[in-house]
Amino acid sequence: MRILLVNKFLYPKGGAETYVIKLGNHLKKKGHDVQYFGLKNEKNILTNEFDLYVKDLDFEKKNLKTFFSFIRIIHCHEAQRKIYKLLKNYKPDMIILNNIEYHLTPSIILSIGKYKKKINKKAKLFYVAHDYQLICPSHGLFDVNIEPCEKCLKGNYWNCYKTKCLKNSGIKSLIGSIDSWYWHKRNVYKYVDNIICPSNFLKQKLDTNDELENKTIAIHNFVDTKFDLENERTEKKDYIIYFGKLCKDKGVETLLKVVEMLPKIQFVFAGYGSLEEKIEKVKNAKYVGFKKGNELQNLIASARLSICPSEWYENCPFSVIEAQMYGTPVLGSNMGGIPELISIGKTGEIFEAKNVEDLKNKILMLWNDKEKLKQYSENCKKKECETLETYTKKIFQIYEKK
Repeated sequence: MRILLVNKFLYPKGGAETYVIKLGNHLKKKGHDVQYFGLKNEKNILTNEFDLYVKDLDFEKKNLKTFFSFIRIIHCHEAQRKIYKLLKNYKPDMIILNNIEYHLTPSIILSIGKYKKKINKKAKLFYVAHDYQLICPSHGLFDVNIEPCEKCLKGNYWNCYKTKCLKNSGIKSLIGSIDSWYWHKRNVYKYVDNIICPSNFLKQKLDTNDELENKTIAIHNFVDTKFDLENERTEKKDYIIYFGKLCKDKGVETLLKVVEMLPKIQFVFAGYGSLEEKIEKVKNAKYVGFKKGNELQNLIASARLSICPSEWYENCPFSVIEAQMYGTPVLGSNMGGIPELISIGKTGEIFEAKNVEDLKNKILMLWNDKEKLKQYSENCKKKECETLETYTKKIFQIYEKK
């Protein structure tokens, strides 16, 4: 099968890019012909044989000052033209869209719709929703104060501009509002066959939009590795771990308040962010910096408990999946898709986000019951998770349905 993977960045950069790289490699191993479309960049490792890419623009700098760049952020004629040329030459059976906003823009969906109508009526278009962009101009369902916000649901996109949700910037929030309003007004998503949601929570939010509700399907994010047998023999050590971005919306400030209230328990923080210095000032908090690979795996596997204290609507956080995969129970907040990843009473527990007392009490309850934590750890190792094999199988099952 010919498969076109579309993402604005075609080199390792973030979660969406990691998804595209791993999915593409797996599909190739399965014998499929895979091509990529996105921005032209010297760092690109994903390519197409027709050398068709879109010129990149740095929207963080002076480019926003021109009327052309303002229009280019919302509707990119170059991307629309070049992807159609690629579609005509390559003739894919399946197109999978990922992170396309502000650079490629949803304008490319118009070209895909034209391709499906005129050239390949059997082609299917999937949109992978990595965040809340389809219903929220700021993409995160939170306001400028990082508080959960659902004001733009049901198409009320101008609330983003009114409250300056996008980085507290009037111009960026205005662009976000216009972008959302324009593409929903044009009913561009009618050309999308299915929207893949990494969590049931995200699916439920997208279903509040009449244009999207019959297209959504929930499939949790995949992991490309199962539990490492070496980690199975890793001895648990007396510490609790937090790993990820060190910032307010991730609940790190709330967690630090609790850490200071529990001086007899050692906490380890791995990652990077604005709260690094604050962590280093807490006596029983050890900051180990940004870790990855085997070093991070060993830190996670050796911990007795992992905490995911997010205070925004997390979609399908890898930190929860990875911790359990390495045999470490998770204490997570009741936000977004976090609860659906934890088997309460088996692989972890849930606490009320921002509630210092509830978080403290749940930590003490688990920490003081080593047998329970040990059983939770064993349950984690047996917990099934979505793999590349099962994930792609589900994608093809959806493809065959219509």
